Amino acid sequence: MRADDHPTPGPTGPTGPAETDAGVLRWLVAATFVVILNETVMINAIPRLMTDLDVDAVAAQWLSTAFMLTMAVVIPATGWFLQRVTTRRAFGLAMGTFCAGTLLAALAPGFAVLLVARVVQATGTAVMLPLLMTTLMAVVAEHDRGRVMGNVTLAMSVAPAMGPAVSGVVLQQLSWRWIFLLVLPVAATIGVLGLRRLVDVGEQVAGRLDVPSVVVAALGFGGLVYGLSEVGTTGDRTPAYVALVVGVVGVTGFVARQWRLQREERPLLDLRTLGVRTYRLALVAMSLGFMAMLGAMILLPLHLQEQRGLSPLATGLLVMPGGVLMGLLGPTVGRVHDRLGARVLVVPGAVALTGAMAAMAVLVEVGPTWSLLVAHVVLMVGLAAMFTPLFTVGLGALPMRLHSHGSSLLGTLQQVAGAMGTALAVMVMTSRAAQLVADGAAPEVAAVAGLRWAFAASAVVCLVVVAVVAMLPARAEAPEPHVARPVAA
Repeated sequence: MRADDHPTPGPTGPTGPAETDAGVLRWLVAATFVVILNETVMINAIPRLMTDLDVDAVAAQWLSTAFMLTMAVVIPATGWFLQRVTTRRAFGLAMGTFCAGTLLAALAPGFAVLLVARVVQATGTAVMLPLLMTTLMAVVAEHDRGRVMGNVTLAMSVAPAMGPAVSGVVLQQLSWRWIFLLVLPVAATIGVLGLRRLVDVGEQVAGRLDVPSVVVAALGFGGLVYGLSEVGTTGDRTPAYVALVVGVVGVTGFVARQWRLQREERPLLDLRTLGVRTYRLALVAMSLGFMAMLGAMILLPLHLQEQRGLSPLATGLLVMPGGVLMGLLGPTVGRVHDRLGARVLVVPGAVALTGAMAAMAVLVEVGPTWSLLVAHVVLMVGLAAMFTPLFTVGLGALPMRLHSHGSSLLGTLQQVAGAMGTALAVMVMTSRAAQLVADGAAPEVAAVAGLRWAFAASAVVCLVVVAVVAMLPARAEAPEPHVARPVAA
C-alpha cells in the first residue's frame, strides 16, 4: 500500500488525536451549516425581490440557477485544489469568499450585482462541502466514521430545512437585505475563530492546474445544469436543448481528457474512483436520492401555496419538521451504521422514500394538509437512513489519495442530479396539466393531476434507488491500494 493511502494523524501530546479531530470537524461543520443554510434561504424571497428589483419570475429564478451553475462548475476542480493547499488555507479562502459574496449581496444596488454576489457565495460553498468530507475521512478512524458522519448529517440536513422558514420569519418584518446582513456576522465569526483553531491535516501534492480540463468541465457540467434547469420552463426551449448538447459533449470531452491525464498522474478530477464498485453504487444511489428530494422540494411548496393557499412562512414551517428530524436522526443512524453496517439502514430507507413519494402522489388530491406533513416527514426519515451510510460506505471504500476526488465527484453529480430532479418534476407536471387542459379539464383540476404524475415519476426513480442499495455491502470494503487502470472514456 502506498504511504499516501494512510491518513496523516493529528498531533499527539497534550492535545491528542481525538481532541484535534473533534476541533477540526467542529469548525468545518459549523461553517458548512452556514453556507448550506444560505443555499435555501432565498426560496421565499423571490416574490419580494421581483417587486423591489423590478424583475420578472424568470430573471429572479436565476438567483437559484446561477448558484447551482457555479457549484457545478467549481466543484470538479476542488479535488485537485484540496490536494495542493493546507486545510487552513482552503477554509480561509472558502469562508472569505463566502463572506465577500454575502456582503456584496446585502449592499447590492440592483439585480445584476445581487446575481454576481450569489455566484461569489456559491464559489465559497463549493469548496466547503468537499473540504469537510475529505477532512472527515482523513482524521476519523474507520470504526467511528458512521457516528461522526451522522453528526455531520445533522448540520447538512437541518440547514436546508431551516432556510425557507428563516427567510419567511425575516421577511415578515424586514427587507430581503437582512437575510444577508444576519448571516454575515455569523459566517465571519466562524471564519475567524475557525482559522485560529484549525490544524492542517493530510499532505499536499505538487502539481499544476490543467486549464483545458477546467474549461471543458465548466462547459460540460455547467451546460447540463443550465439545460436541465431551463428545459422545464414555458416558452422557447431551444437554448435549453442547445445547452444540454453542449453539456453532453463537454462532459464526454472532460472524461476523455481525465482518462489521458490519469496516465500521467495529474488529472483535475480522478475518475478512477468509479473503478471502485462500492463507491460507484453509493454514488448512483445518493445522486438518485438527491434527485428525488429536490423534485419533492419544488413540488410540495408549489402545491401548498398555489392549490392550498398557504403563505410562504406557513409553507416553510410545514416542511421544516421533516428536515429537522432528518438532522436529529443523523447521530443515531451513524451509531447504528457503526454497529450493524449499511444495509440494515439503506434498504428500509429507500423503501420509505419510495412509499412517501407514492403517498404524496395520492394525497395532493384527496389528503388533508396534515397528511402531507406526515408523508414529508417519512420521506426525510428515509433519506436520513440512507445518506449517512451511503457517504460512509462509499468514501470509505476509496484509498486515501482519492478521497478529495471522490467527494468532489459526488458534489458535482449532486448538482446535476438536483437540476435533473427539478427538470423531471416540472416537465411531467406541466406536460400532464397541459394535456388535460387541452382535453377540456379545468385548470385547477389539471394542475393537481400534473402534480400527481410528477410525484409518481419521483416514486419510480426511488424504486431504482431500492434496487441499487440492495447491491451494496453491509460495510465499506477495504480500500484498494491501487486502482488497476483508469476508467475508459
